[in-house]
Amino acid sequence: MRPARDHPTTGGLHAFAPSPLSRRRFLGYGSAGAAAVLLGTGAWNAAGAMPLASGAGNPFTLGVASGDPLPGGVVLWTRLAPKPYEADGFGGMPRTPVRVEYEVSLDERFRAVVRRGSVVATPELGHSVHPEVHGLAPDHEYFYRFRTGGEISPVGRTRTAPVAWSSPRELNFAFASCQNWEAGHFTAYDHMAAEDLDLVVHLGDYLYESGVTGVGRGTPVGPQFKGETFDLARYRLQYALYKSEAPLMAAHAAFPWIHVNDDHEVENNWAGDISQIDKEPDQDRAVFRQRRAEAFQAMYEHLPYRIAQLPKGPDARLHRRLSYGTLADFTMLDTRQYRDDQPCGDGQSANCTERFDENRTLLGSEQRNWLLDGFSRSRARWQILGNQAPMGQTDTDAGEATNVHLDPWDGYVADRDRVLAAAQDRGVRNLVVITGDRHQNYAWDLKRDFTDPDSPTVASEFVGTSITSGGNGADMTPAGENLLKANPHMKFFNSQRGYVRVNVNRQRWRSDFRVVPFVNTPGAPISTRASYVVEDRRPGVQSA
Repeated sequence: MRPARDHPTTGGLHAFAPSPLSRRRFLGYGSAGAAAVLLGTGAWNAAGAMPLASGAGNPFTLGVASGDPLPGGVVLWTRLAPKPYEADGFGGMPRTPVRVEYEVSLDERFRAVVRRGSVVATPELGHSVHPEVHGLAPDHEYFYRFRTGGEISPVGRTRTAPVAWSSPRELNFAFASCQNWEAGHFTAYDHMAAEDLDLVVHLGDYLYESGVTGVGRGTPVGPQFKGETFDLARYRLQYALYKSEAPLMAAHAAFPWIHVNDDHEVENNWAGDISQIDKEPDQDRAVFRQRRAEAFQAMYEHLPYRIAQLPKGPDARLHRRLSYGTLADFTMLDTRQYRDDQPCGDGQSANCTERFDENRTLLGSEQRNWLLDGFSRSRARWQILGNQAPMGQTDTDAGEATNVHLDPWDGYVADRDRVLAAAQDRGVRNLVVITGDRHQNYAWDLKRDFTDPDSPTVASEFVGTSITSGGNGADMTPAGENLLKANPHMKFFNSQRGYVRVNVNRQRWRSDFRVVPFVNTPGAPISTRASYVVEDRRPGVQSA
């Protein structure tokens, strides 16, 4: 890791005050919910609560995490669960509040503690806590840990962002997506944890809602995991299963994460208030909104989200922007909550004209306007869009027809055209889209108008493969050969598992496609399959 900078005196700390919690938003949680939120984030004093009774067992079975780094601080996370697989979803915890202490230090032996505090883990939020730590030095490495009932958590490492006006020399991060527990082992995260990174971006499908057995991966589970996930207790169980994986815990403990969901955190291919077409009770929109509310609550309970991302029923403000000095802005998109239903019944089509409808939207008008306003206001050299499903056109027909999937941006052409045109018209210096969902690696150019063969390239997109989803995978497949023929803007294809490692400096962006040869058993080695770059002020991808 890069050496930490000298820590300033308290008077020199660059502090960011917490966002004010409005009276309307406070009341919107309900009395018990509001108290749980304020206690769990440290906004209320936790001195009156008791620690976990001694002898209850290790409450830190799900590890620790940090996230959404700012120049003056980060949010920390843990969830107390001495028995994480209990069918009721309470993780073996009593139905009472528990005080949890935390420390932040300059060293991993905690000889130079710079922040101490306590928060309350409440049963209303699954005994999860999200203390937002302020007053830290910008662009600085810290270590943190939790304590309750005589038990001490594993040590986590985090890093704050540079100040907004600074000009960092480089940024190192990785992005990942699609980690189906049933499909294989999370070995890629062991390798990610060993990288030299500033942060990790997760682009969704952190878990899958389908039932699991574990038989295929050699780790069978109990009957409480069978059947699809529909309610809060079951979503909590699903997260507990995923987060118990040692490689995932290691990657969370090593770096701060920025996460945004895709579909499987709730249900496959959901759109706004609309469930996937099937025979389940959530075809009723009211039933689906309740399912979404419980899925969102479990997601908040298990990830290092700030209070700004706390759900209010079935709604959550998940799109947000984080800056890394003037080098880069991360703009995290939400392409699920505000979208219209997929055109032409979803699926794949070569003759769906509905996908070109000017009134159809993937982002919703409010989020789109927020995105485009950010294009105009940002001073960052690199605009990074954290995106769920591929933005670039994915034609699966190498002949005359254009046959595309309708759930990604190909089903919402007008929104894609508006975003890419605005990037060019508003003078975005470098727009790079990072994407998950597809379980394949792509490097390709983004055209202002994919229906015009002469349309200029205005941005670049890197689609990252899955951690496990899809099983072992392969370097090249017949489907990949076909995609390369059908899509001249595609420069690279690979279908192995892994993640993408990124180095960004003032002159260029470099993506290394890191892949593992198998996931059906643990212990796979890692290698760099290919590297592609984007040069400053030159949109489009090139082989390194």
